[in-house]
Amino acid sequence: MLPELPGVLSGEQVRATVAAIAVEQEADGALPWFRGGRLDPWDMVEAAMALDVGGEHARARAAYRWLARRQRPDGSWAAEYRGGVEVSPAAESNHAGYLAVGVWHSWLLTGDEELVVTLWPVVRRGLDLVTRMQLPGGAVGWALRPDGTADDTALLTGNASLFQALRCGVALAALAGRPQPDWELAVADLGTALRTRPDAFADRSRYSMDWYYPVLGGAVTGAAADARLATGWDRFVVPGLGARCVADRPWVTGAETCELALALAAAGRPDAALEQVAAMQHLRADDGSYWTGYVYPDDARWPVERTTWTAAAVVLAADALSGASAASGLFTDPGALSEAGTEASQETAGWLPGGAGRGRP
Repeated sequence: MLPELPGVLSGEQVRATVAAIAVEQEADGALPWFRGGRLDPWDMVEAAMALDVGGEHARARAAYRWLARRQRPDGSWAAEYRGGVEVSPAAESNHAGYLAVGVWHSWLLTGDEELVVTLWPVVRRGLDLVTRMQLPGGAVGWALRPDGTADDTALLTGNASLFQALRCGVALAALAGRPQPDWELAVADLGTALRTRPDAFADRSRYSMDWYYPVLGGAVTGAAADARLATGWDRFVVPGLGARCVADRPWVTGAETCELALALAAAGRPDAALEQVAAMQHLRADDGSYWTGYVYPDDARWPVERTTWTAAAVVLAADALSGASAASGLFTDPGALSEAGTEASQETAGWLPGGAGRGRP
């Protein structure tokens, strides 16, 4: 069943958005921002998740296998690809971790054991790299230096995403019967840093993602989540248009608005979340794709591009708010992730080749 939000998005409109993502996919499975444009691993996973929500499971699997083929031996990916070729040699920690979220999301939707078996070693290498990049105090360095060590700068948004990625990895490890205690320790320390050590992260507070991502990633919950979102509301939200990407710029962006909606839903504010998804529909194009952003004083789309990851954020927000799919709670119910991992370990552990084990293979 396709998600729909009455009065905001119909099922057919969501179907058109999924199709707009699919048409940009390359024959080898790559999902760039748009056909012929750049590709980065994090945004590609987000687009693949939206394809899965829309029932395009073969396309999502092809995207994940594209990433598997291009993973480096150290568990990283290039920060940017064009035409399947590495453009930027940089390796970012949030890119290394995010496949775990996509694979767990796919498992929730499809129960595809073959895909999990295929991608488990890829997820493991990526998250092992993340744990090696963890700094004293719990934060994770944002990138690898040329000598293979972690940069000592940590970015709040990327770390909040890694909190979710590590938790998904722990759930996958339970499913596979391969406990990863290093990941469990890493996510506990990271969660503490995200909640109590703001000085562990570079000051990028002018960016809206640093405002809502600790809630979206599941590190900040309950009353603390609601309080955090309330604190930045007037600074970032433009009534009727959506959320600013940057506090001091008159520019609202679709992906950030839909991610804010996911964070609001996670904080128990579904009505406010729905209002944000409705507000950003001015970015919708006739074919179901979405413009990346809008500079409202100039009445101008900017940049002049319709990105797969913006469309994907819309689909994931619609799914979360409608509860349409088996994966709809991934972003909005942080507690369910731990419960799902426990159930997986009890019911299906041991089907990964080699059987259940303790520690890393």
